[in-house]
Amino acid sequence: MDKVTEALVAALKEALAGPGEHRLYRAGKLAGLFPGRAGANAEAAARALRDGMLEVVRTEAKGKVAVEWVKLTPRGVNFVHDHESPLVVLRELRSALETAQDGTPAWLAKVGMELQELSRRLTGEVQKYLQRLDALTQRVDEALRRAEADGGPAVPDGVAAAVPWAVDVLAYLDRRQATGANGDCPLPELFAALREQHAELSLPDFHDGLRRLQDRRALRLLPAPDQPLSEPEYALLDGVQLLYYAAR
Repeated sequence: MDKVTEALVAALKEALAGPGEHRLYRAGKLAGLFPGRAGANAEAAARALRDGMLEVVRTEAKGKVAVEWVKLTPRGVNFVHDHESPLVVLRELRSALETAQDGTPAWLAKVGMELQELSRRLTGEVQKYLQRLDALTQRVDEALRRAEADGGPAVPDGVAAAVPWAVDVLAYLDRRQATGANGDCPLPELFAALREQHAELSLPDFHDGLRRLQDRRALRLLPAPDQPLSEPEYALLDGVQLLYYAAR
């Protein structure tokens, strides 16, 4: 991972760990997602805003400096998942194993030319090492096949026909949890994530589908906090309760 991508992933993970608004840049002792306004941090911050992984929610004027406050978007969640998911780690491990296997014959030939007797003794150990590598490679290949063949989370019978985006909403909640997001998913964030794949989805259909998924125990809808909501139109009314979060 290059320095810009490392800085970007670190900032997005920090945003995942603390939901809500964050300063884009650190200021003195005041926390921010990026520690500085120069070099890799500046490039990473610009990329996050340009590619829609962070969204500016407000700007404060501090003398001649504009302080930007941002929040994480579903694209940011997906970016962290794509760069730190178990599937990515398994692919990198398999590449390292292949490199180790390719380098072994040249190393063994050099040892054999320098000390034939030592080479004979080492051959047995190297063969065992290669066998362990082969066994580990097979395990990694099998894990990759299982991960790549996974078609997404299963939904209860009959739900997929009534809620065509059911698999996508459960998959996003799983990815969000896998990347270390702190707290349950707000409904505005979940709706924005679904609109990336289902541009025609309306808010009433979104609410109706969530109720169906809760009725079939595919997800849970949780109440809003005892404070004013920034986007109250996304909340669902359940008796006297406002439901504003979703969880697996």
